[in-house]
Amino acid sequence: MKRTLIAALSTTALLLTGCTAQADAGGRLNVVTTTEILADLVQHVGADRVNASSLVPAGGDPHSYEPRPADAKRVAKADVTFTNHLLLEPQALIKTIDANSDKDAPNVSLAEAAESYGAHVIPLVENIGLDVLWLGLRVRGDGKARGATRTSSIELTATKLEGPGQLVAYLTESLGKPDKYFDSTDGLGQADTTTLPPAAHTHLNWAFTKPGTYRLTLRGSLDGKPLGQGTFTFAVGVEPHTVKPADGGPATVLAEGHTDLTVDLDSGQVYAYSDTKKPGATQTQVAAGRVVIDVPNKALVPVPDDQRFAFLGTPGTQLHQLPQAVLGKHVHGEIDPHLWEDVANAKAYVQLIRDTLTSADPDGKDTYDANTKAYLRELDDLDRYVRTKLTTIPEGRRQLITTHDAFGYLASAYGMTVAGFVVPNPAQEPSVEQVRKLSDTIRNLKVPAVFTEPNLAQRASVLIQVAHDQSVQVCSLYGDTFDEHARSYVAMMRHNADELQRCLGVAR
Repeated sequence: MKRTLIAALSTTALLLTGCTAQADAGGRLNVVTTTEILADLVQHVGADRVNASSLVPAGGDPHSYEPRPADAKRVAKADVTFTNHLLLEPQALIKTIDANSDKDAPNVSLAEAAESYGAHVIPLVENIGLDVLWLGLRVRGDGKARGATRTSSIELTATKLEGPGQLVAYLTESLGKPDKYFDSTDGLGQADTTTLPPAAHTHLNWAFTKPGTYRLTLRGSLDGKPLGQGTFTFAVGVEPHTVKPADGGPATVLAEGHTDLTVDLDSGQVYAYSDTKKPGATQTQVAAGRVVIDVPNKALVPVPDDQRFAFLGTPGTQLHQLPQAVLGKHVHGEIDPHLWEDVANAKAYVQLIRDTLTSADPDGKDTYDANTKAYLRELDDLDRYVRTKLTTIPEGRRQLITTHDAFGYLASAYGMTVAGFVVPNPAQEPSVEQVRKLSDTIRNLKVPAVFTEPNLAQRASVLIQVAHDQSVQVCSLYGDTFDEHARSYVAMMRHNADELQRCLGVAR
C-alpha cells in the first residue's frame, strides 16, 4: 500500500525539465521552498549559486499556513520550487505553488520523490487510545481516470439527516475556534460541505443533541463533478446491535478504533474505511448502508460555557459527542510526511535537491556535486551523533509523549517509542477522565519527561499541567520549524538528540 500511495502521489511531483533557469541580479538561482528546513537544505547544496527562501515564515506552522498574494508573486519569480507535500502543507499553499510556478521551472515534491534516492517512508500511526470510536472524513484513490491532480478539490456534502435531534459535525481549531462542517440545526444545504485534497483525511467532533437512531446521507464530488453518495446510521445512546442499518441488511457495528467516512475517487463510492482493531486486521472498507456507528452514553459531554459554542445549545446541557481528539486542523494522508526526523531521509532530500538544481543550472553541476558531498559527510556525522546520544538512553525510558505527531521517523530510526494520548478540546476544561488517562499514561510508562515544540506552546497547556502534577520534566523538541535557538537542520537535530538524552537518559 505504501508504494502504491507514493506512486500515486508522485505523478506530478518531480518535474525536471532540463531548461536553464534565469538567474537573479546577483547571478544566483531564485529558489522558493515551503519550509525553512527545506530552504536550509537547498542553501547547503547551492551555496553562493542560489538564493533559497521559505514561504512559511520563521516559527510558522507548515500544516496550517495560509498563503498571501505576495507568496504567489514570489513563486512566479522562482527558478525552482520545492515542497515537502505528502499533505504536510495545506492544499491552499500547494495550489498557490502549482498555479503560479513557471511551467518550465522544476517544481518538486521532495517527500514524494525521495524514495528513489533511498528515503524510507512509514505510515502515519495515530495512537490516540480513545474509549469510543474516532470518526473522521477521508478521500481514497488517485482519481487519474477522472482527471484528479494534487490540487483537486473533493467535496463531501451532508444532504439529509433523519433522527430525533440535530447533528453538528465541527472542527475545533488550535486556538479553540469552532469551524462547522455539517450543521442540521438550520437545515442541510450546499453550505454543509467540506473540502479535502486527494489522499487526505481529517478529524471532527460529531455532536448529537438527543439520543436515538440517526441516518446521515453524504454525497461526494470531484472538482464540482458528482460522484456517489452513502447513508450512514448512528446509534446514539442506544444499544447499537438493535439498530438496523440503512439498507436493512446485516449490520457492521463500529464502536472502537479509527473510522473515516470516505469518498473514493476511483470507484466513486462513499463508504466507511475502518480500523477494526482485530488481531491481524488492517483497515477495511464497509458499505455505508451496512454501517451502524456506536455513539455510547459514555460519550456524553456538557456544552461548553463559551459563546463560540452556542450553536450546540445551552451551556451545561448534555449531548453525545464523538471527539475530534487531535487539536486543530489536522488534514493529512496515510504516510507520515516528517521524513527529515530520520537523518538518512534528509540525505535523500539533499541528493534530489542536487539533481534538481543541476537540471535548472547545468553550469553549476561541479559546485552542486562538491557541496553535496561535503554536506552528506556532515549529515553522516549528524546521524552518528543522534544515534550515539539516543543509544545511551535505557530502553525502558525511550518513550516519547508529545503534542504533535511529528516524531515517528525519529522513533523508528533511533529506537524510540511514541506514546499517544487524547488532546482535549481547548474550548472547555479537560474532563477528569481525560486528565486521568494522560496521568496514567505518564505514570504507567514511568516516563521522566514529556516534550513540547517551541511553536506549538498553545497546544500544550494540559500536557504541561499534567506533567507538573506528576513531577515530570517538560522538555523541548523541534518538529518542523526553526526558532531563534535553532536556525539550521543540523542544529535542530543536534538539539533534539541532546534534549532527549538530557531528559530521558539519566534517572533523577
